[in-house]
Amino acid sequence: MATGGSRAFAWQVFPPMPTCRVYGTVAYQDGHLLVLGGCGRAGMPLDTAETLDMASHTWLALAPLPTARAGAAAVVLDKQVLVVGGVDEGQSPVAAVEAFLPEEGRWERRATLPQAAMGIATVERDGMVYALGGMGGRQGKLPVTAFEAFDLEARTWTRHPSLPSRRAFAGCAMAEGSVFSLGGLQQPGPHNFYSRPHFVNTVEMFDLEHGSWTKLPRGLRMRDKRADFVVGSLGGHIVAIGGLGNQPCPLGSVEGFSLARRRWEALPVMPTARCSCSSLQAGPRLFVIGGVAQGPSQAVEALCLRDGV
Repeated sequence: MATGGSRAFAWQVFPPMPTCRVYGTVAYQDGHLLVLGGCGRAGMPLDTAETLDMASHTWLALAPLPTARAGAAAVVLDKQVLVVGGVDEGQSPVAAVEAFLPEEGRWERRATLPQAAMGIATVERDGMVYALGGMGGRQGKLPVTAFEAFDLEARTWTRHPSLPSRRAFAGCAMAEGSVFSLGGLQQPGPHNFYSRPHFVNTVEMFDLEHGSWTKLPRGLRMRDKRADFVVGSLGGHIVAIGGLGNQPCPLGSVEGFSLARRRWEALPVMPTARCSCSSLQAGPRLFVIGGVAQGPSQAVEALCLRDGV
């Protein structure tokens, strides 16, 4: 559903988390926002688990994770929340898979991953949990440009044309039959020794029907160059929130690409400028959780459609 521009959006500020954290794992179940693990002020992975009751706007402490970890994936399966992979206190990838049972308030261990992995992605389909990738999509010191899709019914991989540009910490979202790849830290090619990484406002769009990439012209690039930011699809817009740019501190700017008007528009500024945030989309809200402001943040804020505030 398209909206009438920036006036259709607003920020909703929730009570801050009891524990500040970055690279936390988030899930939404039955009116509760769960925030699990992450790294605290000391830079070490946490076993802390907390939940925000969306009705009363109060935080409750949950039983701690059996394995302290940061950068894990989470997936809701029936009435349990699975936490998969991540990095442990020794800075090593984690193979442990643990399930939180909300009705019993306790954790159970599940079968471990075949290979320990951090930066993993998970998806649930028909009672099956699929774990994809790991190590943040890197090979050696250069980000990869591979673009692949897994068919959950056929259980086969399809290799699509590679991304046109090599970027780390880019954002990605899907809308109206297209995949958008935004911004990031542009990396020089393997033989270009004189170029340095730099922030970009690149916008590349993959058409799923035609199977091809389009690099949008300069006039349709993001307003701000940014990396390590939150991306989502909300109210007929592809939105880009916060992150790091050429400024000495995290960005608070927010912008949205109107799919109807084919242009970028300034949206309401973040209440707390941050990068490295966790995010979660739930209905008319795009949650932005924790991350780095001056240090690890406790902030929990959501960009909303005004009708959903």
